[in-house]
Amino acid sequence: MYKMGVIGDKDSILGFKALGLSVFPVTQPEQAARLIHKLAKENYVILFVTESLAQDIKETIDRYGSQPFPIITLIPNNAGSMGLGMEGIKSNVEKAVGVDILFGERG
Repeated sequence: MYKMGVIGDKDSILGFKALGLSVFPVTQPEQAARLIHKLAKENYVILFVTESLAQDIKETIDRYGSQPFPIITLIPNNAGSMGLGMEGIKSNVEKAVGVDILFGERG
């Protein structure tokens, strides 16, 4: 059985529990990196990670970027978006189609 999880600060991720996702509150980047490795081995196919946490574990995020699973998607925390999640989506779309179809700029 495949699973989805959310990693970040408690205040930002608690609401995802109501949607049936597993939530993993962490406070330190090192905790998050270890947790991502652990969840990848436990059949988590989608992991949502708050942008503020992801900026400190970029190497871990990039490591899973070239693998089919888990898919790691960056989400804003309760303080707002830093733009990292949208930047990642834009980059992936550009790689797939060769053109920035989200914002109309040529790649």
